[in-house]
Amino acid sequence: MRVAIIGSGPAGFYAAEALLKRADAVIDVDMFERLPTPYGLVRGGVAPDHQKIKTVIRVFAATAARPTFRFLGNVCLGRDVTVEELRGHYDQIVYATGNEADRRLGIPGEGITRCTPATVFVGWYNGHPDYRNAKIDLSVERVAVVGNGNVAVDAARILLRTPAELEKTDVAAHALEVLRNSRVREVYMLGRRGPEQAAFSPAELKELGTMEAADPVIAPSELAGCAQTTDNAETNRNLKVLRAFVERSPREGTRKLHLRFLVSPTEIVADAAGGVAGIALERNRLEARPDGTLAARGTGEIETLSVGMVLPAIGYAAERIAGVPYDEKARIIANEDGRVVDAASRAVIANEYVVGWARSGPQGLIGEHKRASAHVVEHMIADGKALAVRALPGRDAILTLLRERGVQPVSFDEWKQLDDVEVARGARRGAPRDKIVDVEAMLAVLGQN
Repeated sequence: MRVAIIGSGPAGFYAAEALLKRADAVIDVDMFERLPTPYGLVRGGVAPDHQKIKTVIRVFAATAARPTFRFLGNVCLGRDVTVEELRGHYDQIVYATGNEADRRLGIPGEGITRCTPATVFVGWYNGHPDYRNAKIDLSVERVAVVGNGNVAVDAARILLRTPAELEKTDVAAHALEVLRNSRVREVYMLGRRGPEQAAFSPAELKELGTMEAADPVIAPSELAGCAQTTDNAETNRNLKVLRAFVERSPREGTRKLHLRFLVSPTEIVADAAGGVAGIALERNRLEARPDGTLAARGTGEIETLSVGMVLPAIGYAAERIAGVPYDEKARIIANEDGRVVDAASRAVIANEYVVGWARSGPQGLIGEHKRASAHVVEHMIADGKALAVRALPGRDAILTLLRERGVQPVSFDEWKQLDDVEVARGARRGAPRDKIVDVEAMLAVLGQN
């Protein structure tokens, strides 16, 4: 069986691993990636000060070393090859395209100067080619990060790290220079629901208390009404960390991270020049829905928080792919348990599957996708046994098609050349790597330009 995997992030690599480990089938896997570099979120999303998490790439590199695996980087589905063409070259297709779009606040003033989606900020400091030229202005003293998930925590932490802390990471060189000269002294992290409903993980939250020159600040009133213990162990750990933050005294002269709950932004307030001057917040209360879950409802009580920058971090969404059914409500590839389905009729689209955030939305840590991708692979194997035998073009025909169009796929061996260059560049500043952030520059290193 020949399988195309679209996307080279964790979910895609875990699917490849599960396919290639099968003892009951001979499977060839071609992994397509629009960038010359693999690893998706691990490279472009995981915070630069979380190097330990990035060691998972060793597992992915072992999968890539298998003889029936091929990496085809610098190939964009929809630009260089169509879904219909892939259907003619592969028995099955797996979409592992993640969530590259951001969810919007949908309030007046969103999008003005210095109101920047966290997706852009994260991509910028991680050296993602799409965001390398983003204009990030850190000449302001106060920033609001809207959201209570791990992305919000990452954004706040990177804003508050010292240059010395950041220099030891693989933060993009252009971002490091801007962060060195940052005037940010206070960050406000704003959650629309309460501490018990926050989506950040205990480990990420606890790390906010370990920054060299910044302290978390939380008013005791923010935890008023919280239960001492809940039925959720992770929530209990979060509450324990938050209570410890309440009790500690901020150090003199440090930057401050203010944690606020039960507030929703209603407007981004502009200054005379059209940039962010503040954010209007409505106080919320929690109300039980009929199913027992809690919803945040506005009370009509409004305050305006003076800030010079706003980073909305309220979630990601899957991008639409031409020819692939899209679930408008969930903003993911339409699917039933990983099998792609027609968005309207919910009829299964034969031989097409989806894994990772493109399947589920932005939830689950990297390691959790190993089991989830393996689950979808079980569907693929079961369905594959019922496949009618059909003659496919030779395996290299897809390479011929791409080259006829002037596309130069980047192999995994070529990626390793780029990897060596980045690591050597990083060593010069005492960092794990210094990323090449421009696709043309990457291809030039490989002699393809």
